[in-house]
Amino acid sequence: MKEPDANQPALPENRRWRDLNAFINVQPGFDPHHRGTAIAPAHTAAESPALAGWSLAIKDNIEVAGLPCTCGTPALRGYIPSSDAPAIARLRAAGAVVAGKANMHELAYGITSNNAAFGPVRNAFDPDFFAGGSSGGTAVAIAAGVVRAGLGTDTGGSSRIPAALNGIVGFRPSPGRYPMAGVARISPTRDVIGPMGRDVHDVAVLDAVLSGEPVADTTAIDLKGLRLGLPEMHFQESLHVDVRLALQKVVTLLRGAGVEFVRADIPQVAELNAAVSFPIVLHETRSALQTYLSESGVSLSVADLHASIASPDVKILVGMALSGHVSASDYELALHKNRPRLQHVYREYFAQHGVAAILFPTTPLPACPIAGSDQTVLLNGIRVPTFATFIRNTDPASNAGIPALSLPAALSSTRMPIGIELDGPAGTDRRLLALGAAVAAILNKTTVNIPGHSS
Repeated sequence: MKEPDANQPALPENRRWRDLNAFINVQPGFDPHHRGTAIAPAHTAAESPALAGWSLAIKDNIEVAGLPCTCGTPALRGYIPSSDAPAIARLRAAGAVVAGKANMHELAYGITSNNAAFGPVRNAFDPDFFAGGSSGGTAVAIAAGVVRAGLGTDTGGSSRIPAALNGIVGFRPSPGRYPMAGVARISPTRDVIGPMGRDVHDVAVLDAVLSGEPVADTTAIDLKGLRLGLPEMHFQESLHVDVRLALQKVVTLLRGAGVEFVRADIPQVAELNAAVSFPIVLHETRSALQTYLSESGVSLSVADLHASIASPDVKILVGMALSGHVSASDYELALHKNRPRLQHVYREYFAQHGVAAILFPTTPLPACPIAGSDQTVLLNGIRVPTFATFIRNTDPASNAGIPALSLPAALSSTRMPIGIELDGPAGTDRRLLALGAAVAAILNKTTVNIPGHSS
């Protein structure tokens, strides 16, 4: 494994292998508690596959031949796919080995990965704190050094949120960039596979294999004179004091490297995002799940699936989706009017201000204790909704269909990771990865620690 960067300190040994609950099932021959290695196919030096020697954690809603694909829910414990999802087939062809199927928030419908069926995924930096979700197991397995990299999925932040809360890199590509067959989706409009890794280069290699494009040149971006948007409205509102301090330190470091910041807000971003987000996902969930069950040959109805859900928060949300909470007319309005309006606002922002990307904190606060956080968390002394608070900054990129990258930025006053996100124009995935590598290179030169405070 590579040496950790400055903002990715080595974890204490007792947090590295014990009680993280990052996997639901592991490949025979791979022991995540002792950093075991599954048997990889032999290759000659001349072949040198891009992912030779890489062990990967795969979120348990992506099909891997011979391993159960539970989607983190009891009804699918016995479903074992006979073939790989196309994305997995591409990774294997490039030399990667699947270590196991990673634990997740049940049915990918949440952000803590506190799974009532398979147990909570525990944060790699403090096992009493949640991992983030819904791709929590993948993030923790990477952060703890059990695997080199992995795949999550991202609907509204599900690869970026756990990446931020565990001090690794999480990427949301532009929709359509990777094949999505063999993935249990809850929203075809919004769902993407999200590569995750310890550094941007590893994520860029995964992106290249999955997309069939060349690897992004992670040495190509010169930060001197580069313009980044720094919106305050929505993205910097009600931030935890440590997150606000971390953002200030990041901006100072990047400005010192020659970055020019444009302090400009994205018009109506909160209102437009709200008009798109839940109307689309809640309306699409029923048909998306039924399609997946049918295509997989699983003899279950969506109602059967819902009846067996173990996590109370997920049962409520999926119940809303199945009850027709969003009407067909409201869905059409969200999909065909409000989503294009949101996309237009982003296009205009990038063009008008001449910025390569937008920078902001990935989440408004660091990870919180598992106990008592399913519904609300404490932010600046006030109880706020867990789900809505943690997706607040990641959700707009998902609904606008633009690429987004979360980077480890700092450690809080309690030594918990804080992430920053870069969102780029639609279709600029490789450039965003290159930009992220340049930003990470500056941040990794200095350990950004937030000192203790009295607030």
